[in-house]
Amino acid sequence: MSKPYNVVIAAGGTGGHVFPGIATAEALNALGHSTILATDSRGKAYQGNVRRELIAASSLRGGAWLKIKGLLSIIRGILQASLLLHREKIDLVIGFGGFPSLPTLIAAKLMGCPIVLHEQNAVLGKANRIVAKFAQSIAVAFENVRYADSNKTVLIGNPIRAEIADSKNQTYNAPSANGPIRVLIFGGSQGARVFGDLIPTTMQLLPYEFRKRIKVVQQCRPEDIARVRAAYVNAEIEAEIAEFFHDMPERLEAAHIVISRSGASTVAELTASGRPSLLIPYAAATDDHQTANAEALTSRGAAWCISENEASAEQLAEKLSKLFKHPEKLSNAANAAKAAARTDAAVALANFVETILKTKPINPRQRIVRDNVS
Repeated sequence: MSKPYNVVIAAGGTGGHVFPGIATAEALNALGHSTILATDSRGKAYQGNVRRELIAASSLRGGAWLKIKGLLSIIRGILQASLLLHREKIDLVIGFGGFPSLPTLIAAKLMGCPIVLHEQNAVLGKANRIVAKFAQSIAVAFENVRYADSNKTVLIGNPIRAEIADSKNQTYNAPSANGPIRVLIFGGSQGARVFGDLIPTTMQLLPYEFRKRIKVVQQCRPEDIARVRAAYVNAEIEAEIAEFFHDMPERLEAAHIVISRSGASTVAELTASGRPSLLIPYAAATDDHQTANAEALTSRGAAWCISENEASAEQLAEKLSKLFKHPEKLSNAANAAKAAARTDAAVALANFVETILKTKPINPRQRIVRDNVS
C-alpha cells in the first residue's frame, strides 16, 4: 500500500452533498488514508464515521447588508480552511458542491493544494462552476453534464451510502394480483410540502380495488405529519408517516414503487436498489437540474416523470392505476433501473483520487517533508 494521504472532503450541508462525501471518505479510509469532512453546521446531523470540521460560509443573496455579512462569512471560512489545510498537511481537496464548500476550495487554490470536484447532478452546480477551472478533474455521475468541461470529466457515478450500495443484489417482485401494493414516498432530506398536499389526495382518488391494498410509507415535514396522517385515516388507507426513516435500505427493498423528488442521491439510490419510480422534480432547483436527473432515468425506461407545475392528483391517480393494472411495467422499470446502477462509485472515486495523489507532485507549501512511497 502507498503512504497514507490526508484528504479533505468539502461539501455543502444538505444530504445530496454530504451523503456522497461521506461515502467517498469512508472508501478512502478503507484504503488507509485520513479524511476530514469540511462542511457547515447542518453537516453534523448525518451519520457516518468521518471526522468533521465546521467551516463558516454564507450565501451572497439578499440586500446589501446580507451580502456584506455573507462576504465576511466566506472570508472567515477561507481563513479557517487555510489553517485546517496547513495544520493537517492536506494533500488534496475533493469538492462535492454546495455553497459551503467554496471557502475550503478557494483556500486550496490559494495554497496550491490539488482539487478534484465531484458533480452529483446532470448539470454542474453553481459552486462547482466557480472553481471548475482550478480543478484537476471533475468526476461526474452522468454521461453528459451541462456546463462541465468534457476534457476534465471522468464518469464515476454518484457515491452512495454503503448500506444502499449493498442492496444491489436485491430482487424485485411486482405486486401480486390480490396482494399488498407498497408505496414509498419521500421528498429529499427535508421532505416536500407538495407531497403532503398532493399524494394523500391522489391515493383517495384511486379505485377501491387498489386503495384497499395500498400500504403507504411517507416522509413528511414535522408540521405536516398530523394532517397527512389524518388524510390517510379518512381514506381508510394504511400508512406509516414520519419525518425521517433511518432504515431507508429496508424501506426501498420493500417498495413496489417509489414516488419522490429526483435529486442526485435519490436517483443513485433508486438505481442501486432497482426500484421503479414516479419522479416529481423540484421545480425551483437551480438550473432545473432535477428534471435533467429524472430524464436520465426516464430515457432508460427506469422511471416516469411528471412536472411539479403540471402535476395534479387526478393525473397521478390515473398514472398509478395504469401501473397497478399492468405490474409487468413496474418489473420492466425495475430491471432498467438496476441496469443503470453504479454501486461502486465511492470505491471508484477513492481509487481515482489515490491515483492522482500518487502521480501528482505535492506542493511544498502543503507538505514540507514527504516520505518516499513505501
